[in-house]
Amino acid sequence: MMMDFERLTQQLIEPIRQSVVSLPKATHDAIRRAMDSEDESGRVQLDAMLKAIDIGISQKIPICQDTGTPTFFVRIGTGFPGFSEIHKLEPALRKAVQIATREIPLRPNTVHPFNGSNPGDNTGFHIPHIVWEICGDDSCDITYLPKGGGCTNMSQLTMMTPGKGIKGVKELVLERIATMAGKPCPPTVVGVGLGGSAVMCMELAKKALLRPVGVRHSEPEVAALEKELLDKANQLGVGPMGIGGVTTVLDIKIEYEYRHPASFPVGITVQCWANRRVKMTVRPDGSVEVHP
Repeated sequence: MMMDFERLTQQLIEPIRQSVVSLPKATHDAIRRAMDSEDESGRVQLDAMLKAIDIGISQKIPICQDTGTPTFFVRIGTGFPGFSEIHKLEPALRKAVQIATREIPLRPNTVHPFNGSNPGDNTGFHIPHIVWEICGDDSCDITYLPKGGGCTNMSQLTMMTPGKGIKGVKELVLERIATMAGKPCPPTVVGVGLGGSAVMCMELAKKALLRPVGVRHSEPEVAALEKELLDKANQLGVGPMGIGGVTTVLDIKIEYEYRHPASFPVGITVQCWANRRVKMTVRPDGSVEVHP
C-alpha cells in the first residue's frame, strides 16, 4: 500500500489551523490556574490571554498576529507504507503550509536574509524547516511547531566551561529568564538543550518544547532539575508580560546528549504564553489522528 501524499497535504490543513487558533489543553489549563496566584495586575494580563484563546477558538482566527515560522518534527518508521517515497513528504508539507497560509490565513513570515524579499506563502529555502527522526516501526508522527519571532529572539547558546557543571547550567538558565524579562511575552515555556555540539544543543532545546506542559522528563535526575528550575524561575518576580508576579514560566523542559569532555554546550529557547503546537499521527491506512 502506497501513501497518497496529495490527500495527506489536505489532511494537514485543519491541524495547522488548530495549532494557531487554540492552545494545547495542558497550556490552556496552566494559564487558568495561574489566575489564582496573581494579584490584580497579573490577572489582567492572564485574562487577556484567556480571552484571546476564547476568541481564536470561537472565530477560528489566530490567537496571536505572529503565526510563527513553520517547523515540522517528523518521526517516521522504516515500515511505514510511505517510507519508500519519503522524498514526497517534504513537498507535501510545503504545499500544506502554502494552502494554510492562504486559507487560515497565516501571516507570511519568511523573508530572504539578504534582500528581505517575502514569497508571501511562508516558504523559502529550507522553509518549512523539517527535523527528521527515523525509527524501526510502521509509525509516522508529525508535530507542527509555529515558532514566534519575538520569543525566538530570546534564544541563547553558551559554550559553558565544563567545570561549572550543573550548577553552571542552573545559573545560566535563571539569569537568562531574569534578563529577558517581559520580551518573550511571559509566562513562557523554556526549552533547554544540554550537551552534544553547538548545533545539537539548540535543536535539543527546541525539541524539548514538544513535551506537554506539566510532563516531566522520564529520567528522575533530569525531572528534578526541571522542577527546581521551574520553582526558582517563578521566584524571580518577572510575572505575566513582565509586569511582576509569581507566574514567569509555565514550565521548563530539558533534553540532553552526551558531550565532548572539553565543552559543555547549553542551548536555551523560549515559547511565549501562546505555546502553540499540534501533533498528528498518520496511520498506515493513510488516516490522520490529531492529538489534543
